[in-house]
Amino acid sequence: MEYNLDPADWEELRQLGHRMVDDMMEHLRTVRERPAWVKMPENVLQDLRQPLPQGPQDAADVYEDFLRAVLPYNKNNIHPRFWGWVQGGGTPFGMLADMLASGMNANVAIGDHSAMYVEQQVLDWSKEMFGFPASASGILTSGASIANITALVVARNHFRAGVKQKGVRAVEGQMIVYGSSETHNCVAKGVEVIGIGSDHFRKVPVDTDYRVRTEVLRTMIREDREAGHLPFCIIGNAGTVNTGAIDDLEVLAVIAKEEGLWFHIDGAFGAIPYILPSFRDKLKGLQLADSLSFDFHKWLYMNYEVGCVLVKEAAIHRAAFATSVNYLMQHERGLSAGPETFTNYGMELSRGFKALKVWMLLKEHGVQGYARLVRQNLDQAQYLAKLVRGNGELELLADVPLNIVCYRWNPGGMEEEELNTSNKEILMRLHEEGIALPTYTVLHGRYAIRVAITNHRSRLEDFDALADASIRIGRDLHITQ
Repeated sequence: MEYNLDPADWEELRQLGHRMVDDMMEHLRTVRERPAWVKMPENVLQDLRQPLPQGPQDAADVYEDFLRAVLPYNKNNIHPRFWGWVQGGGTPFGMLADMLASGMNANVAIGDHSAMYVEQQVLDWSKEMFGFPASASGILTSGASIANITALVVARNHFRAGVKQKGVRAVEGQMIVYGSSETHNCVAKGVEVIGIGSDHFRKVPVDTDYRVRTEVLRTMIREDREAGHLPFCIIGNAGTVNTGAIDDLEVLAVIAKEEGLWFHIDGAFGAIPYILPSFRDKLKGLQLADSLSFDFHKWLYMNYEVGCVLVKEAAIHRAAFATSVNYLMQHERGLSAGPETFTNYGMELSRGFKALKVWMLLKEHGVQGYARLVRQNLDQAQYLAKLVRGNGELELLADVPLNIVCYRWNPGGMEEEELNTSNKEILMRLHEEGIALPTYTVLHGRYAIRVAITNHRSRLEDFDALADASIRIGRDLHITQ
């Protein structure tokens, strides 16, 4: 008898599957009742270090291992008090959508099948959400890091004919990319990956609000040209990762047009409030970009992983990646027909069905539902900022233009080094006590507790608890010192 991986007893696996769904639904329903984080015990960690399985194990036993050693020690970005880095919490319906996508197991790269059309629909909705023309192109990615790299490849290949075939050494000078000193590290890594080199990513200084200084940018471009270099791309920030600062995107668009440069916007999370009509003035210029990256799994709360890049000129996007090989030829009929292959717009040939959860969740809540949640998070950020400003032991370390609040405990009379050490300890104890999960940054040498609010489960009372606990832990530290 020939061997396969389907269950010997379908009904038994069906019952286990029902149990898994029930357990995960209950886990999500009761998430607020558990600590924000639990450190993995050493005995559990040791138990996970097992030799490679050689023979089969019962599926139910494998699931019990998951319940015992994996689920209780999750990163817990599903928790209402998770405000670390910039990470969304997913939804129960999104979990089910991922189950459906996994069951279909579609490779969304080529062919005449439903998943191809669903992704195209999601891309069309994305264009509408961010003011891009219907003729624009795009592709779903694992996240904004790959979306940014994709945009940089398009910008590089469009800059000079032949770069795609001959590489950057065929260009007559050193190509240069510009972005503020607050630009996300993934952009610098992307500049490395596409062969430009991080030394040639010009980090433009920022003003006191952490926005790029456009007059300095103009000077840097002029000086690079005079030195024989080749400026080709400007990166604008729609929400910096440190403080949520939004660059003057309109002015950057003007500079890019005057200088003949590609204008890309990293909008990983900060582009999302564009869906709020009342917020669009703060994101003026977003629709002027040649390309835009953003994540569905950050401030649109969708289950990991799914990001997106949009490119205004579809022909330029296609030219950057399209190749002609006999095993990917389209046919007139059959499975080999259908929409144009997505491999003509990105690097990957093997691509999961990321679009299904986006399609299902946008239909479940509608863009107005997401806009309401984004507004709620913006209001919560202002609420926390007000709490900080109103307490003599807390200090706000940056303005709050978006959804990120940077603060520290500062009762007065302490040196900067001592404050930095104390606030780092406060952050670690907030985690260890399971109270809340903000993370951190350093602003002008000052250690900041950084609260990035992309959480649809957070309530105002959670921010009260964060402020109270920060003060309590700070006072405890001060007494013990």
